[in-house]
Amino acid sequence: MNEDIETARAHQRTKVYDELADLADRLQLLVRLPKSVDAHVGSALHAVRFAVTMLWPTTPGSPPPGYRHDSEYLLTLAAQWREAALETGEFAPEPPPLRLVGDTAPPA
Repeated sequence: MNEDIETARAHQRTKVYDELADLADRLQLLVRLPKSVDAHVGSALHAVRFAVTMLWPTTPGSPPPGYRHDSEYLLTLAAQWREAALETGEFAPEPPPLRLVGDTAPPA
């Protein structure tokens, strides 16, 4: 019985690995389209690549990811693209100029 459970787990891990690797490939296609730099897609791409990298050692016989699969590097990329998508950190928009409350004249 335990052997059946382990076999099912291994099969499901391999299936998820393959599906995530396919998703990473599709996201990469979106990134490469002309004029399509989209921080949301970039963030998703690196998050999925991180997930693939984490699963790869648990899926014997699966090919290695077709990209740099250093998990720390991918986590850093995902964090940077997340900031860009959410417009936080260094990607935050410039705040509007402040003016005095009592100043009724419009800014010049």
